[in-house]
Amino acid sequence: MPQDSRRGLQALTRLRAETRDICDVLPLTSDDEFHITTLTKTTSGAVLIDSRITDVEYVRTPAHVARGVLDHFQITLCIDGNMRFSSGRRDVTLQSGDVGLIDMSQPNHTVLRGDGGLTRLMALVLPRGMLGPRLAHPDSATATVLPADHAHARLIARHLAELAVTDSPGVPGVDATIEAIADLVAAAAGAKAAVAPGVERAERYLYLAMIKRHVADNLETDLLTAAELCRQFRISRATLYRLFEADGGLAHYIREQRLNLAFQRMISQTEPDKRLMNLAVSMSFSSDSTFIRAFRRKFGLTPGELRELADEWQRENGALPAVDTVLHQLARRRPTPRRQHVPSGRT
Repeated sequence: MPQDSRRGLQALTRLRAETRDICDVLPLTSDDEFHITTLTKTTSGAVLIDSRITDVEYVRTPAHVARGVLDHFQITLCIDGNMRFSSGRRDVTLQSGDVGLIDMSQPNHTVLRGDGGLTRLMALVLPRGMLGPRLAHPDSATATVLPADHAHARLIARHLAELAVTDSPGVPGVDATIEAIADLVAAAAGAKAAVAPGVERAERYLYLAMIKRHVADNLETDLLTAAELCRQFRISRATLYRLFEADGGLAHYIREQRLNLAFQRMISQTEPDKRLMNLAVSMSFSSDSTFIRAFRRKFGLTPGELRELADEWQRENGALPAVDTVLHQLARRRPTPRRQHVPSGRT
């Protein structure tokens, strides 16, 4: 990224001021060519840092450690370039896609090289109180690496990318994702026996969240077949089906999400095409009659009846209520099944 020498010197001076109690920053380029860009997001239990930087060394000395400013673990995903990290006798190099665990409570030395470009890292900084209790030997877990071709590395990489663009840090889904990532990293670094059962749950949670996001983004495509999902996420068909057992099965879950989207589209004033057949086809239903039957089973009225109600609400209020409000009103319209009277003495 082009920049004048003043901007390079300013960026280096600012970074050194921000990290003077944490580490020494030693550029491997001239000072005026130095460049760094960082995006930081804070959740209720962690900090996510997405950084791009020219070649540089970070040196964390015993003197830095003694200041007690940083006693955290850092889960680092290498996206571009490479990162060489050493601490004591541990010496590892992270390439693109690798995930590494760093114990920032210990002296260490890090070298970042971008192979002619910028090194890009995504780091999840966790309090020691979050990850430490999961580890059998917390003080010797540093420099643990999950290679890029490991299934858990791919899971972590996808979820870190999602966390980076999440608009609502600190919400339960975000916190649960971070806890699950911590479980997977602890398993790689040597988890306590009591944590081991949670690793399978964490893996399931991360896979399911990832696939459901993919489903939500592709409801109007043909990319949601079992074969395509297995290929996309590198899992077996049996694993995929097990993941969706609690949702009534994969096909049921996808159909329900498509019906929900159709519902939103039909009460939206921005929906340009009002023909049911076109809407049914876009949601991958075989015919408009199949679509109408499925819609009625789920919402208790036909698409045509919903549009009539939507037009009525629009005329009376000048605007449509929120989707949740509409669903609540429809639920109240449904008749309550009558309980049959059972004569005394009969069962």
